[in-house]
Amino acid sequence: MQREQFLAHAELEDRHWWFTGRRVILRRVVAAIVPPGPHAALLDVGCGTGGNAAAFAGDYTVLALDPSADALSLARARFPAVHFVETADPVAGRDHLAAGGVLLMTDVLEHVVDDHALLARAIDAVPAGGHLVLTVPADPALWSQHDVEFGHHRRYLPESFRALWGDAPVSERLLTPFNARLFPIIAATRRLAPRLGNNLRIPAGPANRLLARIFGGEAASLVGAIDRDTPPYRRGVSLLAVLRKQ
Repeated sequence: MQREQFLAHAELEDRHWWFTGRRVILRRVVAAIVPPGPHAALLDVGCGTGGNAAAFAGDYTVLALDPSADALSLARARFPAVHFVETADPVAGRDHLAAGGVLLMTDVLEHVVDDHALLARAIDAVPAGGHLVLTVPADPALWSQHDVEFGHHRRYLPESFRALWGDAPVSERLLTPFNARLFPIIAATRRLAPRLGNNLRIPAGPANRLLARIFGGEAASLVGAIDRDTPPYRRGVSLLAVLRKQ
């Protein structure tokens, strides 16, 4: 991503419905597998401009990693209490997770050429019994100019996402589409106007709050589906995985 895109993220991630709704979901899912507490560790890999790391910092001991100096300069200015490290290697956070905890990697894998290698390094950073929470964009049919502008290499099907950890020492506790309630509207927009650029403009206040509530309202179903055979949603704009290191 370019500095201009990081600036856009920094300006939007505190208020835009997609960011705020996703954080509601992430906080609920992480709390369900690693309860908050003074000794609960969270490693945010590919933290970007720091919004997710800051959202967890009050309840977890957080270390946030990103390879972009531009992103981290914005993150450090906005969230001086969070510890940010400039690196592309998740293993740099291994000591932080030595006693367990969760590695968070949200919408990162689609940005790298060798997603399998990056996830393998992330899994290597997690001790036995620790967890990974991963999100990626779903459904190659939704590919649009939005993906191009944000430097995506791919969108995933559940099968192609699962293939990334198929030979790794992890057990799958959840793999499901999410951002499912708004899928029909988003899919129609992407398919009717595939050349439309990034759509991260903040809607008018009431609409933005409603969309955040609709999206974030999926959290209970997602948490309830952990360790069950059937995912709560059949399709969605994104995919969510919860993995336990063996």
